[in-house]
Order: sequence, then C-alpha cells, then structure tokens
Amino acid sequence: MLVFSDISEVPADFGPSVVTIGNFDGVHRGHQEVLRRVVHEARRRDLTATVMTFDPHPARVHRPLTPLARLCSLDERLELIAAAGIDATLVVPYTLDFARQTPQGFVLTYLLKVLSMRAIVAGHDIRFGWDNVGNFQTLQELGAEYGFDVIAIDDVGHKETGALRWSSTLVRDALRAGDVASAGAMLGREPSVRGTIVAGDRRGRELGFPTANLDVPAGAMIPADGVYAGWLTVSEELSRVAAAISVGTNPTFHGTERRVEAYAIGRSGLDLYGKEAKVEFVERVRGQAVFSGVAELIAAMRDDVAQCERILRGTAGR
Repeated sequence: MLVFSDISEVPADFGPSVVTIGNFDGVHRGHQEVLRRVVHEARRRDLTATVMTFDPHPARVHRPLTPLARLCSLDERLELIAAAGIDATLVVPYTLDFARQTPQGFVLTYLLKVLSMRAIVAGHDIRFGWDNVGNFQTLQELGAEYGFDVIAIDDVGHKETGALRWSSTLVRDALRAGDVASAGAMLGREPSVRGTIVAGDRRGRELGFPTANLDVPAGAMIPADGVYAGWLTVSEELSRVAAAISVGTNPTFHGTERRVEAYAIGRSGLDLYGKEAKVEFVERVRGQAVFSGVAELIAAMRDDVAQCERILRGTAGR
C-alpha cells in the first residue's frame, strides 16, 4: 500500500480513485466494512482504493485538555488498512488551519485535485468542514455539481452487545470496563498493546513467574486493571504463545506505576529485554487484588495461570 504523509507527496498523476475519509482508530468491524466497500467499488470501476485519515486525532487538536486513549498507533492503523486491500492512504497532518476549510474547499482541494476522486464511500452521519457544517447531503450536492458519485454505507450493528453500530468509543468503553471479549468482538480480533520490554522489579522472577514488562507508549488504550488470559509475541523470539497478563499497579507491594506484564506460560530462561512485544487480551480472569502476603499472592498467581491455560486451550495460538 502506498502511504502519503502530506498532500505534497501525492504524485500529480495519482488516481483516479474511490475514497473514504475517517480516523479509523482501531479499524474495528464497522471500519472494515467501509474499507471492503471501497475496495469493491474501486475494483468494479478500475480505480484506486484510497483512504484519507488524520494524525493526530482531531479530538486531540480541538480538545487538547481532554485525554483520548488511542486504540492503535498510526503504524498499526496503516497495517490494518493495508490488510483490507486498500491501495493508498493519505495521512493528513490535522491542524486547526486544516479544520477551518469550508466543505466545498476541502472537497475541491483534497479530494478532487489531489486524489482525483471519482466516488466517495461515506456513512449518513459524515461531518466535515469547519464546525462540521458539511454532511451527507452536502456531499451529494457537491457530487452533482462536480461529477463524483456518493456511495452510502449503512451502520453495521453489533448483535452480541445490542449496539446499533460499532464505534471506537464503544471499544474504548469496553476496554475501560475490562470487557476485552466484547472489545474483541467489535474489533474482529483480540485487543492488543505493543511496547518495548524493559527491566522491572524482577519480583515476578523471584516469585517463580518471570514476566515481560512492556513499556507501552503514552496515550495507548490499556484495559482495566486485572489479570487476563492472552497471547504474547516478541519479535522473532516468541510467536503468539499463551500468556497470563497483569495490568495494574501491583498494590500488594504498594506500587503506584501502572504496568502491563506478561508471563509466558510454560516458557523459561528467556532473555527478552529491549525486544518489541505485543500482548493480545482474550478474556479477563479477575480484577486487581491486594493480598495479605507473598504466599497468598503466589497461590493466586498459580490459580491465575491455570485459569488462563483453560481459557486459551483450544483457541488459536501456539
């Protein structure tokens, strides 16, 4: 997939294209349906399947004091978009100057001039232009005036949770509640975090459960504190092995720093420091707890590992 980090990188002869616009944070199943439709229309019309997305997230620009946890990094987002079969993605640096465009100015400059758009795939709730004054009807009017098709895509619901539509907000809400199974159902894959393995307190090793401690980038969406069954992948060393994953502050030892630690079940003697790792969350085993002492903690950890093995047995992984 071609990736352009600014309109100046898009070649003059790019396209013509079928385009969709969005943040695509998490690239959940609703996003995936949009991307499938873009690819379908592009192949049917012999055009270039194209995505326009933004970095940083617009909410960070318009509401800088309001935290917004990121479901995936820009690199992960691009990987997932590419996996859907998209030919090219334009990552627009989102600024207030960019946001101040009129709907017509945005369509003329970015979509028609830069991307040579012949058709756009959009939901009925699309908003664009300064103060979000542009909507689906605006697109239809501009399409009639400038000769591009507007292809509507309906909301895709989530029958497992009863939600009328999948959304990044619903995924974040599920993760904040520790409901990684529902989040995974909306994403179409296990929710995950990535980071570099760093040295911790080495307490897990002393207790008989050496863990990989992930230095997760600031702003990443991490599930609620607790213990989870999941998978651990570390560069070339480990490929999706069963893991017991702990998220929290380690209150038994009066910790204050929130950490993500993964114990590779049945693996020992691993030297993983400095390696890039990914943990995928399958199911929550329990919430964070405070134990009366080391013996009680070790007993709980043994039980956690046994439960994780039961949960993961028979699922895709090692």
